[in-house]
Amino acid sequence: MPVTKLLSVNFGNEEARKLDWYREQGGYQAAMKAFDMKPEDVTQEVIDSNLRGLGGAGFPTGRKWTFVPKGTDKPKYLVINADESEPGTFKDKYIMSWDPHRLIEGMIITSWAVGIHAAYIYIRGEFVRPYEILQAAVDEAYEKGVLGPKVLGKDFGLDVYIHRGAGAYICGEETGLLESLEGKKGWPRLKPPFPAVVGAFGCPTVLNNVETIAHVPAIIENGGRWFADLGCERNGGTRLFCLSGCVEKPGVYEMNVGSSFKELIYDLGGGIAGGKKLKAVVPGGSSAKILTAQEVEDLAMDFDSCAKAGSMMGSGGVVVLDEEVCIVKALQVVTSFYAHESCGQCTPCREGTGWLLQTLNRIVAGGGRPGDIDTMLSLSQNMQGTSICALSEAAAWPVESYILKFREEFEHYVRQGRSMIGEPAVAAAG
Repeated sequence: MPVTKLLSVNFGNEEARKLDWYREQGGYQAAMKAFDMKPEDVTQEVIDSNLRGLGGAGFPTGRKWTFVPKGTDKPKYLVINADESEPGTFKDKYIMSWDPHRLIEGMIITSWAVGIHAAYIYIRGEFVRPYEILQAAVDEAYEKGVLGPKVLGKDFGLDVYIHRGAGAYICGEETGLLESLEGKKGWPRLKPPFPAVVGAFGCPTVLNNVETIAHVPAIIENGGRWFADLGCERNGGTRLFCLSGCVEKPGVYEMNVGSSFKELIYDLGGGIAGGKKLKAVVPGGSSAKILTAQEVEDLAMDFDSCAKAGSMMGSGGVVVLDEEVCIVKALQVVTSFYAHESCGQCTPCREGTGWLLQTLNRIVAGGGRPGDIDTMLSLSQNMQGTSICALSEAAAWPVESYILKFREEFEHYVRQGRSMIGEPAVAAAG
């Protein structure tokens, strides 16, 4: 199926950052259309679109909006997760940098559908230039009556605030983000209650990813079924895939959901760099379980297909590893990240990430011991489902999957004190 570019059509065009240019191309017409619809009808279009959360979890977006209680006296908030700190993921900053008004329009439509009058964009602190571009777009939207007490001249008010984070991975977790937004330490909250009921400042809150909300204008403009038909069953539309690692042409590529990994890696990415062989793929950001070359041979890039394959599509960060990558050292890099980023609130995560890293460091330094591999497996299994947020699982899943898929490399490192990559086949077998 030919790709229908929805989010990347303006990438590279500096004019697209300007409100007047965006409106000349039909921008904010979807918001005007939404204002002529009942809020519940807008939500139904999003439900019909099969748009799922594109920050990682993949929860149906329209259904998430319906969880916000009706008839409450409390104010409702919209919070956009623009933290984007999952290694291997770099799509949201492109949307904010090249097409900021598409995000703002999506926020307006979402707010109308749910009855929200104040919205926050929580942006990763390191995104200095994307923040400057996005803030300029918000300022221009206020100046020209797109935001404020009369949005687009309608009897509906919406204020948008941009809040800059300080570079903590844990603040990409939705409740850790809310704590940080409120000026507190970014420690995740126990759930329930969920943010839809008790979110920002103790009030009902819709919390969605940048890419998710940026899709909303096209859904309202063209209809939910149209969007659904672009994708596959239970997962509609297009998606931005972040391709990195051992490929000829890394970058951000928009593809219809349900396209194959083979299309992304070979047709768009130019194949494996240097003509080497594909060894493995991390399909959805660093926390996703690794898949072998054989497992991604005919695999579709959607939430359900990846789940059936034993991994997850996650944030759409596709990392390609070739035959010369040492899996042990690759896992050491991933584990080092999670050990550093654990917030320390929960014992299994705080201690488990540190112990995993210490063990891997010792193995890579040549001091591996018999039993280390099984100890890491046992530890990673005990870290799952035992902490407040999913960071513990995010750290455990790579350990578990890297070892189970490539155990011979770990065993060789423990026995020989060095990597089996680059060694003669006889040495590797010994």
